[in-house]
Amino acid sequence: MTSSSSVPAGSTGYRHELYPYSGSDEFVAGAVDFIQEALDGDEAVVVAVPQEKASLLRAQVREGDTVRYVDTSRVAHHPGRLIAAWQEWIKERVSEGRPVRGIGESPWDQVGSAAEASELRYHEWLLNRAFAQGPAWWLLCPYDVARDDAALTQMARCHPEIRRNGRTVLSEDYDPRAPYEFAALTDPCDPYDEFLYTSGDLPALREKIAACAEQHGLTGRRLRELHLAATEVATNSIRHGGGHGVLRTWSEARRLVCEFRDAGYLEDPLTGRAMPTARQVGGRGLWLVHQLCDLVEIRSTPHDGTTIRLHTELPG
Repeated sequence: MTSSSSVPAGSTGYRHELYPYSGSDEFVAGAVDFIQEALDGDEAVVVAVPQEKASLLRAQVREGDTVRYVDTSRVAHHPGRLIAAWQEWIKERVSEGRPVRGIGESPWDQVGSAAEASELRYHEWLLNRAFAQGPAWWLLCPYDVARDDAALTQMARCHPEIRRNGRTVLSEDYDPRAPYEFAALTDPCDPYDEFLYTSGDLPALREKIAACAEQHGLTGRRLRELHLAATEVATNSIRHGGGHGVLRTWSEARRLVCEFRDAGYLEDPLTGRAMPTARQVGGRGLWLVHQLCDLVEIRSTPHDGTTIRLHTELPG
């Protein structure tokens, strides 16, 4: 067990701590204690929580030079955009020359589907990789066990540390060497359309998507964005996935889903989740896909190849 009053002496790495709580009072108590520890240690704090939670904390801790509340509305329901957002928020505070802490909670009570919940948990696991070589900072992730106590073990597998009663303990469920345990992708909803594509078939692929989208009222800018994202994924299939792929399209839970399957393998799970650098080679296409779609699911293994699902919210 370690005290959570400060970052351990000599620490140069990223700390990722789960804070299980029950109800708003316990949320506020734990978050305010964490912020106060930071203030006592002359550390900067970034608070990225849903608006209603931010309002509770603002009533206890005002925003200022040390504590900053950030707007999460543009990324909260887009797990593939969250790592880049945290990189931007932390980069600004680290540049000030002080240790940095963060408080990050996703809007779990507003999650619209099992797929979104699964991707948000995967994001928590990916944070450990994304910041393994980055600046030293400490992220507290509150999680309301009153809402879903059964998922606590899954969350503990994504966090090296857990905060209990104001102190930090190591998470017995976290194994940095273990691969992430994905939930199985759901079966496509019937009826679904299927199209085998290869080089020269991109116009026909976009027509297939347009026909399905227009049946569900998806037109205009959102359809153009989906076409662009689909073109990026299909092009990757042709270039890196064996020269061809399979497209499936269907609708479920007020979303249009476009699924791409090919024989390729994405070795780096962070591909597309961090903002590309000027000198970076590759990864820009999947970065764009995450910006254009409401949800992106990626499953990739050397044995089974790659499956990418693009989710686009339908109007109405």
